[in-house]
Amino acid sequence: MNSEIKFLDFTCMNAQVREAMIQQFENVFDSQWYILGDHVKQFEKIYADANEVKHCVGVANGLDALILCLKALDIKEGDEVIVPSNTYIASWLAVSFVGATPVPVEPNENTYNISPEKIKAAITRKTKVIMPVHLYGQACEMDAIMKIAEENNVYVLEDNAQAQGSSYNGKLTGSFGHINATSFYPGKNLGAYGDAGAITTNDDALADKVKVLRNYGSHKKYFNEIKGVNSRLDELQAAFLTVKINYLTEWNAERNVIATWYNEGLASLKNITIPALAEGSTSNYHLYVIRTEKRNALAEHLKKNGIGSLIHYPVPPHLQEAYRELGYKKGDFPIAEKIAETCLSLPIYPGIEKDEVDKVVNIISDFK
Repeated sequence: MNSEIKFLDFTCMNAQVREAMIQQFENVFDSQWYILGDHVKQFEKIYADANEVKHCVGVANGLDALILCLKALDIKEGDEVIVPSNTYIASWLAVSFVGATPVPVEPNENTYNISPEKIKAAITRKTKVIMPVHLYGQACEMDAIMKIAEENNVYVLEDNAQAQGSSYNGKLTGSFGHINATSFYPGKNLGAYGDAGAITTNDDALADKVKVLRNYGSHKKYFNEIKGVNSRLDELQAAFLTVKINYLTEWNAERNVIATWYNEGLASLKNITIPALAEGSTSNYHLYVIRTEKRNALAEHLKKNGIGSLIHYPVPPHLQEAYRELGYKKGDFPIAEKIAETCLSLPIYPGIEKDEVDKVVNIISDFK
């Protein structure tokens, strides 16, 4: 057992794929084709099949994926997009970058995911999109969300950055919405070795539009049909991801075992709230997030004992300086604020050992 337990450690995962990664680097290097080549096409096909959708379009990162999804849906100034009140700010930023207005909706306090019932109350004649975020890796209650969208004639855009491989009632996240975005940031369950992202959809027209948008608005080089951007998954990251996707199911299963160890060790502690799953939802446990009223003190206690932890996320988007113009104040979204003040993410990654988890649990148990 290590005397120090990092919050995130790639050692085990990297060891499993090291030789294949070196070979993939050589393959891409020797190919002399580095942008939108065969490796991107291969990964897009593999990821679409794995996610049980018709199309995957590789892009530069997760934020670009969200922005391009909204652009493909023609979302613009004057439109409203329903977003969670508790999420990483990228979900909101994408809405802002296309000129639309993010409309925050509170989560279910137990699951941390956006509440379908509260979505209903937030819909107006300006609502064009519902953006559920599968936070910390748990699938949102997608059946209810899709029904609300259908009844109100609005789009659904899943932010699937944290939940690759998770499902709701047996259907994979990133396959429900009209168009969906994911991230392959290195810390994700399916992480690249740099920035990378993708868009998934079953809609042929949306897939084609995103392909044009990501490449300067062009199907054919130097012939530009629309105003696009430069946001392309590069060949090297695609080649790396083609290897790592073969391990995703195994690594997600290992994370679930680790989460079970934490649950068993922490469930009896009165001052600790452990994660809860909605009925029908699975989680890939991208993060294992507990809650405690003494969060800051506990984080310091863990640090003193050589254990890493992180806060996801300390300031909800509505209280960020970047969104001061929306006029929100403390108390406007009390559930998001309470989660932000009490949440703490514990170490969880393939390769962490049972005795290391036991050490974390014991140190938390000793905390007063």
